[in-house]
Amino acid sequence: MRPFAYLSAETPKSAIAASTADTQFLAGGTTLIDLMKLEVMQPERLIDINPLHARYGRIERTAEGLRLGALVRMAEAADDPVLRGEYPVLAQALNFAASPQLRNMATLGGNVLQRTRCNYFRDPSYRACNKREPGSGCAAIAGLNRKHAVLGVSERCIATYAGDFAQALIALDASVDVTGPKGERRLRFDQLHRLPAESPHLETTLAQGELITAFSVPGGPWTRRSLYLKIRDRESFAFALASAAVALDVENGEVNDARIGLGGVATVPWRAREAEQILKGKVLTQATAQAAAEAAFARAQSRAHNAYKPELGRRTLVRALMTAAALEI
Repeated sequence: MRPFAYLSAETPKSAIAASTADTQFLAGGTTLIDLMKLEVMQPERLIDINPLHARYGRIERTAEGLRLGALVRMAEAADDPVLRGEYPVLAQALNFAASPQLRNMATLGGNVLQRTRCNYFRDPSYRACNKREPGSGCAAIAGLNRKHAVLGVSERCIATYAGDFAQALIALDASVDVTGPKGERRLRFDQLHRLPAESPHLETTLAQGELITAFSVPGGPWTRRSLYLKIRDRESFAFALASAAVALDVENGEVNDARIGLGGVATVPWRAREAEQILKGKVLTQATAQAAAEAAFARAQSRAHNAYKPELGRRTLVRALMTAAALEI
């Protein structure tokens, strides 16, 4: 790890004012410190924002639904009775992530901003990584790409977005509160992450010095009939090969509304809107679930070693939908 300066921010204003292009905000640090040790990220200064916990570390009910402070620890949110009972997809996505030790440290805001686990990105000995060195190429395209994305890919990057919590947020139409040099703003969660396209190194729409302060999750009849299904190589501390966050509003067997987020298969948190449209107004059967899954992966682009992923993704989504439909709530 290279030398760096450390600053503890006592107010949001001081944190934002101290931010430069060579600065990183530090919360749980469970991803950032790893990447600094690997010399993938080399900030000159870390701004510790943990002193802002009293302001941004609360879970609150609101008239619209739920508000989650960005500095809430993952373990705290996963154990919250409101999330577990009324927004189970959120609690399950958090519980399936990482290890208990990491969940005790990692924050919700940091979790959604975690960077890819692509081996070519995390190992600087591979020069060809457009995320790390723009314009250098993508070693994964012709390399070992078993865990790489099949949705939202480009000729410049096929790295998978590795998180779990983000899939639940995107499925529930969450929004993100941000504060920065130009003041406060709110954006839809599906506007936070950028597709790789021509610029894989630009991963979010956050501007220089902006901090995520909270997530707002609207309530609705679909939140209780929700779940997160994660398929991985092993049961503990492994990233998804395919996952599905689903939330359903079902009345008399008919789907009034469906919300679907897909993970492990895309370059960003992925909302499967085509699949949702197929389900709305239909009785949820194995056949309709399969039709939705086919629509979700109609634009999939696989490579030499991840050709199994579209089928795994389809099966994961069908299983998640049928399980959610059978929930007793």
